[in-house]
Amino acid sequence: MSTELRLGDERQQVVDACQFLSRSGLVVGTAGNVSIRVGDLVVISPSGVDYEAMSARDVGIHDLDGNPVDAVLAPSSELALHLAVYRQTDHTAIVHTHAPASTALSTVTDVVPASHYYSAMFGGAVRVAPYATFGTQQLADNVTEALRDRTAALMGNHGAVLAGQALPKVLNLVPYLEYICDVQLRAMATGAPVRVLGDDEIAEVGRRLASYGQKATRA
Repeated sequence: MSTELRLGDERQQVVDACQFLSRSGLVVGTAGNVSIRVGDLVVISPSGVDYEAMSARDVGIHDLDGNPVDAVLAPSSELALHLAVYRQTDHTAIVHTHAPASTALSTVTDVVPASHYYSAMFGGAVRVAPYATFGTQQLADNVTEALRDRTAALMGNHGAVLAGQALPKVLNLVPYLEYICDVQLRAMATGAPVRVLGDDEIAEVGRRLASYGQKATRA
């Protein structure tokens, strides 16, 4: 291996993502974790390292069996979760948060219904994985099942996890997930029935969102 940091760009992306989550109030302390899959390797944030002090060198590389390939620190306690998702899906980036609205909602419901059309960004109603102790294989299995045909799930009494094809895109979706969870909490707090959008409408919105957005022009 050369003296240049292996997968340095991916490691820096993980650092930048962790710092974004921290500065945005989407994690508390060193909670949450971020990873990128590159072939048969997983670049993942370390366990218990202050995000503002974290460097690319602190971010380790492991294989899909969890063995360290290039890691000076222990990996996130949720390594098993990341590995399980990567083994069973074609996702190449995962973000796990402890954001307030999504975490609160994970304590009171088994599914976040499609009460807002942004649910289409995640494939429909967002499932809540049953609670299991952090860092366990049971938690990894529960979350992987909740992510079936979805790109986001809540983790019962714990937080949220999002997955996709590129870390910047997954990270951009984190505030949207937090938004729909906040909307659902506020709607539930009224005590009135919460209107839910049908599967056909969510599918139509998903098709529209797939081609939504433009780049700003520059003078």
